[in-house]
Amino acid sequence: MKRLLLSAALGFLALTAQAADLGITAAEVHTRVQQADAKLLFVDVRDPVEIMFVGFTDAVHVNVPYMLVDRSAWDDRRGTYKIAQNPDFIAEIHAQLHKRGLDENAEIITMCRSGSERGEPSAAFLRASGFPNARYVIDGFQGSALKEGSQVGFRLQNGWQNSGLPWSPKMNPEKMYRP
Repeated sequence: MKRLLLSAALGFLALTAQAADLGITAAEVHTRVQQADAKLLFVDVRDPVEIMFVGFTDAVHVNVPYMLVDRSAWDDRRGTYKIAQNPDFIAEIHAQLHKRGLDENAEIITMCRSGSERGEPSAAFLRASGFPNARYVIDGFQGSALKEGSQVGFRLQNGWQNSGLPWSPKMNPEKMYRP
């Protein structure tokens, strides 16, 4: 029984360590991207239309959406357009790595709006698909929404934008996803 409990505890600790290893702060990513010898691919995994309305950082190497909005299908339950995983996501990541002379062992950092909807899931998906060093930006591009006060619901804390890191309301057309 003690062995079983010890084994379960060690398994839980390993999973916890892996989850913690997945996340990286926006400031840490910015520092890593600035290093001339960095062997990494920094990917904005948001749908390009979202980037168009929210903003963009030219620090990313490329935009490859993890999920795409299907503007021809409606989700009645959520009251939004349906979204589906980009079927070309892995192929696009492979192509971007190859373009930079990197392989599957390179560090890949993904960033979405908040870190939780597509950032963390895309990093976990990449790891499960043979990219062992995939990570995601904790709190994403916009950060977390305020829980109280006069600006409740606004994304005004943490994340790329709220960390004083470079960003713009304009998109870089050379980095944007175009299927």
